[in-house]
Amino acid sequence: VVRQHLLQRYEHQPFISCLAGFYSCRWKRYQREKTEPGKCCCSMRECMFFPLLVAAFCVSLVFLYTWGEGKNDYNGFDWYNFGNLGFWFLWSLLILIVAAVLFAYISLLLVLAMCLLSEGQQLYLHWSHKIGTCLVLGFSLACLFALAVLWRDHQKTVRLSFQVTAPFLHIGAIAIMVLLSWPVALHAIRADKKVIQMIIVGPYLAILLFLFLIPLGMYSPCIREKGTLGPKPALIGHRGAPMVAPENTEMSFLKTIEYGGDGLETDVAISYDGVPFLMHDDTLRRTTNIQEVYPNDIDKDAAFFSWDALQKLNAGTWFLKASNKPFVGMGSLSKADQKQAMNQSIYKLSSFLRLADSHNKLVIFDLYHPPEKHPYRNSWIRIILDCILNESKIKRHLVLWLHNSVRSYVQAVAPGFQHIIGRKEPIEKLLKRNIVKLNLVYTDMSSEDIRKYAEANITTNYYVVNEPWLYSLAWCSGAHSVTTNAVHLLKDLNQPLFLMTPKQYNTMWILTDLTSAFLIALIFAL
Repeated sequence: VVRQHLLQRYEHQPFISCLAGFYSCRWKRYQREKTEPGKCCCSMRECMFFPLLVAAFCVSLVFLYTWGEGKNDYNGFDWYNFGNLGFWFLWSLLILIVAAVLFAYISLLLVLAMCLLSEGQQLYLHWSHKIGTCLVLGFSLACLFALAVLWRDHQKTVRLSFQVTAPFLHIGAIAIMVLLSWPVALHAIRADKKVIQMIIVGPYLAILLFLFLIPLGMYSPCIREKGTLGPKPALIGHRGAPMVAPENTEMSFLKTIEYGGDGLETDVAISYDGVPFLMHDDTLRRTTNIQEVYPNDIDKDAAFFSWDALQKLNAGTWFLKASNKPFVGMGSLSKADQKQAMNQSIYKLSSFLRLADSHNKLVIFDLYHPPEKHPYRNSWIRIILDCILNESKIKRHLVLWLHNSVRSYVQAVAPGFQHIIGRKEPIEKLLKRNIVKLNLVYTDMSSEDIRKYAEANITTNYYVVNEPWLYSLAWCSGAHSVTTNAVHLLKDLNQPLFLMTPKQYNTMWILTDLTSAFLIALIFAL
């Protein structure tokens, strides 16, 4: 019996050796110490550092979730950095990868610590891991601080994400508490004083009770009774379909139409000789081959080029370069699409309007005021209206007029346009100005506001909505349309993600709480 007991202990040692080796770099048995009953699991110095390890895990988890849920705005983040740095790079993807790797690393350390504690071993974190833990904590805190200061709207994105993910985050949190019940119960049993047992078990039970009851305060527009869901929001292609074709080109708008988009959105500038054309950036550096054609003018404002000069540029080859991919997770193009992309040029506003008119698609555009010393700086609105009314002759009800500074003039010379505005205002004021639609950034999404404006026959469009979870939230909230870069993805969504009835949610909640309570009680009893 003694021999069998010694053999079992000997066979068990390699597992502990691996745990202690990876956590403490103590691979040999004589380097390790067991925790005596009633004693602390580590030295005073280690007791001070272990909470830092837990804090690094929590903060890195918060940042990973926060940054992961911000994928909808990765393109805007990368475009901002392009404007400051002068070259295109997917910084958003790099940050996501780094955050995931650091979280995986700190999670592994925490799992190793829990396993060592369950085996009754004293904790000693190697100095290299201590440095790594401090780096993870510092990186995560610095990134969260930078987001809070430089990108405040990102916090609104995270709050919106809770409206659809909270029920499932709740299940994940309960699962973690079940896993933690084993080391908590083990340490409580080993403690020789009631006070220490209460210090160990008390906070755990308080957090568990909070998680059990937190669904009482949850709200999600996607938890609703059957038959109360509104129609699917219409899809307006943001610069066309820029995930599958070069933005603001004929190919991009044709792809939007092919995928069933309901409208087209673009950006309009005026050339030096008075021709309205489509371009989002101030310069031509990102979306054309200007480095090859006009290498001395790469930083020149696009509006200072004549239309003849603009026609000599290619607006599609940049899209085929791996280093210029504008979105994370873009697929490869077919050979036919690659050939089509290579032949794209800068698109005229008149051609864009004719295309939309021929397919009966709504159009919305941002108008860029020509810079100082531009010959058409004071007459640009008349040029654009002439292009819409006389040159393209698009049906007027298809035009969603957004520009606000000359709205009264436009309403007088071009009756029939649908007038929209980019901010919330009192309903009485909107009706007085004949506004029929709000064009709002998605972070302002509110089901209550949507309902209030809809009662006055004022519809709501949100931009830019790319992620399925965000589109699902807009759908559940009652939005009438969204501007998106991902028409090809959202068109296939037949119902909102995370949609469930209150009965289904309550059943899921109660079953989760009961199952977890039973497992935790069983672990403590054993």
